Amino acid sequence: MLHVNEIRKDFPILDTHVFGHRLVYLDNAATMQVPEPVLRAVMRHYHEDNANVHRGIHALSERSTRALEEAREHAASFINARSADEVVFTSGTTASLNMLADMLVAQLPSGKAVVTTVMEHHANFVPWQQACARTGHPFLVAPLDGRGDLNLRALEGLLDANDVGVVAFAHVSNVLGTVNPVNKIVAAAHERGAIAVVDAAQSIRHEVVDVQAMGCDFLAFSGHKMGASTGIGVLYGKLDLLEGLQPVRFGGEMVDDVRIAGTTFTRSPLRFEAGTPNYVGAIGLSAAISYLENLGLGDVRARETRLIRHAEDKLKSVPGLKVLGAPAVRAGCLSFAIEGIHPFDLATMIDKLGVALRSGNQCAQPLLHEEYDVGTITRLSPAFYNTVSEIDYAVDALVRVCELLRSKR
Repeated sequence: MLHVNEIRKDFPILDTHVFGHRLVYLDNAATMQVPEPVLRAVMRHYHEDNANVHRGIHALSERSTRALEEAREHAASFINARSADEVVFTSGTTASLNMLADMLVAQLPSGKAVVTTVMEHHANFVPWQQACARTGHPFLVAPLDGRGDLNLRALEGLLDANDVGVVAFAHVSNVLGTVNPVNKIVAAAHERGAIAVVDAAQSIRHEVVDVQAMGCDFLAFSGHKMGASTGIGVLYGKLDLLEGLQPVRFGGEMVDDVRIAGTTFTRSPLRFEAGTPNYVGAIGLSAAISYLENLGLGDVRARETRLIRHAEDKLKSVPGLKVLGAPAVRAGCLSFAIEGIHPFDLATMIDKLGVALRSGNQCAQPLLHEEYDVGTITRLSPAFYNTVSEIDYAVDALVRVCELLRSKR
């Protein structure tokens, strides 16, 4: 069981006042706040050990390198990868998926299609779309069912009717909170000889992310969704598949032998980490993983599930509000539209009451336009350090703001 009042002491920003009101931060699907132990780990490294990694034989460089590689091992253990060599550090999920799309689609046999879904974040949609446009490979999109779950029958129909090379999908939707049945989708892809790619940006804190249990070929996530800093992320890939990819970013460290006539590249994962990596970010990521592990990942997930269920129930009291989707399993966030109220007006005014919500298209325009016929929405996303009273305050503030906006018509 989590002791939330004690946990909140690790996040001083939660005591911040905004426009004279105590901050109620419910935008955790965008970025989770950073706990003190992570900040201390980063500061300690800068104070005591900082030097560029891999390239020096002096003491500080060796200590930095050791810390980076220990962070890699920790990240590998966290997602149950077989080897730390299967963990590539990137700047985040978006960078991971862009790089992977560039590498994978370029080597697909002619005519092979890429399948993704309508619920994807732009980071797991546009890179595949653009890579297919450059190379001439078909780009296909699986729809949802009426509840907001992925239409598995339609997905399997796409796989059966087309020669598919890659299936890329989100573990958890960043708009609906839909938790996709990863094992079923991965199995369906593998049965047709396709590679399965999982976007775990939204699931990394809310769900069990075990790459061996999932069976996926590649998986990506970002540190800032789980208490690390921005600018650090992971691309996991099965080692044999990683070794078969040609890098698309070049520079120092990732090379083996450089000659005028040509260049050869080192082994994975360093072959995909051109230039100086964000080694301090990786150290912070390891500290964030430790923080969550010390709290108890099961307790974190259970509390966030209770909070999201409470929020969904409480929002029923807001006149004219409609929560998007009713998936079989929801995690991390929920999004809604309120009749006659523009999300930007709502988010702007509720901010004056200290409440931080997300408004816009959530980088998921195909979902909003094709499935729900809305341009923008409002999203509420709690973290384990939030409280029931904060959600109640936020919903009461929603009611007040809506009454005020309607009175101004």
